[in-house]
Amino acid sequence: MAEQEMTMREALNLALDQALQADDRVLLLGEDIADPGASGPTAGLSTKYGHDRVVDTPISEAAIVGAAIGAAIDGMLPVAEIMIMDFIGIAADQLINHAAKLRFMTGGRTTAPITVRTQVYAGLGTGATHSQTLEAWFMHIPGMKVIVPSTPRDGKGLLTAAIFDEDPCLFVETIRLQGKRGPVPVDPGFSIPLGQADIKRTGTDVSLISYGRSVYDALAAAARLQEQGVSAEVVDLRTLVPLDAETVVESARRTTRAVVVHDAVQFGGPGAEIAAILQSELFGELVAPVERVGARFVPNPAAAALEAQVYPSPARIVAAAQRTLDRTRVHG
Repeated sequence: MAEQEMTMREALNLALDQALQADDRVLLLGEDIADPGASGPTAGLSTKYGHDRVVDTPISEAAIVGAAIGAAIDGMLPVAEIMIMDFIGIAADQLINHAAKLRFMTGGRTTAPITVRTQVYAGLGTGATHSQTLEAWFMHIPGMKVIVPSTPRDGKGLLTAAIFDEDPCLFVETIRLQGKRGPVPVDPGFSIPLGQADIKRTGTDVSLISYGRSVYDALAAAARLQEQGVSAEVVDLRTLVPLDAETVVESARRTTRAVVVHDAVQFGGPGAEIAAILQSELFGELVAPVERVGARFVPNPAAAALEAQVYPSPARIVAAAQRTLDRTRVHG
């Protein structure tokens, strides 16, 4: 399959372009997504496909998602954009009580095949109301699928799968990864099935389980641990719902230690569920308790020096991995 080096932004743009080309039912809607104002993954698409398929909307997140649900019920495949993830709360009723429930409340006769793209601005000094990482909210909602890619290849493949999935999908992008470059298959038929984790680095001593931007912190931590003689495996979840528990459990079973890493707040975050699964499935096999490294339980500060203390870092991940090794030495 032919590949081309491109950024995450370009990979997402290609996925949207190819979906619009492949199926007339696909349409995009959101704030400032049409030319000439579009500068992100939707740039150029309204010029190519027209403003009836790439629709600039009023500034109303509830209206954007509500219109997408209505269009989906009518047979369309809408891709709605919520510009910043912090604003998704305004559309929460539409997502939680309508999109996620349609299949169940109609006995399977009606679904809501919408994709909601949204971006996390954490790490850019945007402050407490413009930098939250809220995917844990939607993991808790039966009927929603939650996707967080870390590489351009995964971004294209997972977005394509989400657009053509028959259930509502929340597709979480990270602004700090939009310029990340990597090889991407350019074949329009390329997609990545939802619910399949990817092992980004193999190892034997400890499993570092992550997703999205923090995958790169986990990889950097694995490199530092290698210098200390510790072999760390890095598992990229890619989708949180459906969760590939089998790959996570098998990795931790091989290494006998696990550290879960994410930019979402650690308290009540996705790592809590993953840690619970590992402790339940591998009770008696793990040689140390599962460690978690997440954002600290504070509103995010705008000052760069303070914000840097909130999110996971390679140093914090290395320290957590070393604690699993120290527990082994003391109690093993």
